[in-house]
Amino acid sequence: MTQTPVPVRRALISVSDKTGLLDLARALVAHGAEILSTGGSARTLREAGVPVTEVSDHTGFPEILDGRVKTLVPQIHGGILGRRDLPAHVAQMEQHGIAPIDLVAVNLYPFEATVASGAGVEDCIENIDIGGPALIRAASKNHDHVVVLTDPAQYGAIIAALSEGGTTLEARRALAGAAYARTAAYDAAIAAWFAAQRGDALPERLTVAGQRRESLRYGENPHQQAAFYADGSKRPGVATARQIQGKALSYNNLNDTDAAFEAVAEFDAPAVVIVKHANPCGIATADSLSAAWDLALRCDPVSAFGGIVALNRTLDAEAAARIAAIFTEVIVAPDATDEAREILARKKNLRLLLTGAMPDPAEGGVIIRSVAGGFLAQTRDNGRIVPGELKVVTQRAPTEAEMADLTFAFRVCKHVKSNAIIYAKGQATVGIGAGQMSRVDSARIAAIKGAEASRAAGLDQSLTAGSVVASDAFFPFADGLEAAIAAGATAVIQPGGSIRDDEVIAAADRAGIAMVFTGMRHFRH
Repeated sequence: MTQTPVPVRRALISVSDKTGLLDLARALVAHGAEILSTGGSARTLREAGVPVTEVSDHTGFPEILDGRVKTLVPQIHGGILGRRDLPAHVAQMEQHGIAPIDLVAVNLYPFEATVASGAGVEDCIENIDIGGPALIRAASKNHDHVVVLTDPAQYGAIIAALSEGGTTLEARRALAGAAYARTAAYDAAIAAWFAAQRGDALPERLTVAGQRRESLRYGENPHQQAAFYADGSKRPGVATARQIQGKALSYNNLNDTDAAFEAVAEFDAPAVVIVKHANPCGIATADSLSAAWDLALRCDPVSAFGGIVALNRTLDAEAAARIAAIFTEVIVAPDATDEAREILARKKNLRLLLTGAMPDPAEGGVIIRSVAGGFLAQTRDNGRIVPGELKVVTQRAPTEAEMADLTFAFRVCKHVKSNAIIYAKGQATVGIGAGQMSRVDSARIAAIKGAEASRAAGLDQSLTAGSVVASDAFFPFADGLEAAIAAGATAVIQPGGSIRDDEVIAAADRAGIAMVFTGMRHFRH
């Protein structure tokens, strides 16, 4: 292996994305390289006056099977794979008239884009590239002697290297690694598509790939490295959003923003979610975003300071002014009016993200979490209760208003870390208990939060008085329910299923409150 620059005497170019093609080709020709090409790439070069040799003319073998076979021949792969430092390889190449190929520039058929466009099965299959990955992998394997380019963003560095006599081993090795990552991601997308075709969300071999969108300053803590990757899916959220203003997002910002936006998507009416450390500290729906903001903020104004705010409507000027009145890290919404953007522009450090659309909470997908030695995968929690299907288990049934609040509170539960207890009233949270080891502790903490919010609002009575309460999982004992009753809850929604359900129901009946079972749990760990 030589460390001196290696010149390019012959290059093979076959690209679907023609970005930068002419600049690369002209630089190669200017430095004495012969260019081999196929189909549309060759046509583009000829029309631009760049000298080019068709692969079929170089190999003496025509393209066949509607272009499915054009580079899968010994004259091409032998030229790429032959080692220039092995006399036996050189002799065999000369014996069979195989000319060395020193650079391969290939980007693959747009399979991912074809799938994303909603194309049919036949079109998707026709956009599975076969020759391209084979060329890329061959060139990558023989990177001691061959340059492999898989992205137009790589062309500039190679054009500069040509002027310096050629490429270094270090550069070729880096390009080879990037090339294998590209073919791995391509194969992962194809495998995922095939799994989706047969409705297999969790196949025997689960392949995961991502494109790095951004290197982050650090992870959850400054001593941790971090990066932000996009998986190519089109679900509206942090990976698809445009950042309109503000400094770069941190790892924690991204995590919290995702949590907030997924939560606010649960609601049909104008809604606001405030998140702090991945947990909502206030959620409300109302007739307007500004009214929803006021209600969400009232739930926990202390925790809301420095929080993440998500909205499910176009952000208007009134709501923007109210949100901007306190320190906010991030605002994420599908869109924002010009007036709202102007108001927020005065807050230079506030990040404004616009997604263009809302995610569908009923849509499927796979959630992945790493563990030592592997990872866990599960389908997205897209369960949603239907009020008419809830089971009333107490002597008293909920009122219509209570049922509306119970449904609202249980939707909130889905987005609060377990053990989750939610007090709600008037389609707004008035107390949230999250992430406790004991459910009764969550009930008490949520009540304390409600009392603190009441004092902050100058109210004589706790916000939790006359509220409903939701639990993400069953009450294992009556004590958690009794804590909610003591806080003023008048109706309860919970999954049910505890061996002590009768004990819990009896406690509700003694207090004269209503209770419904959902039969659905919303653990979030």
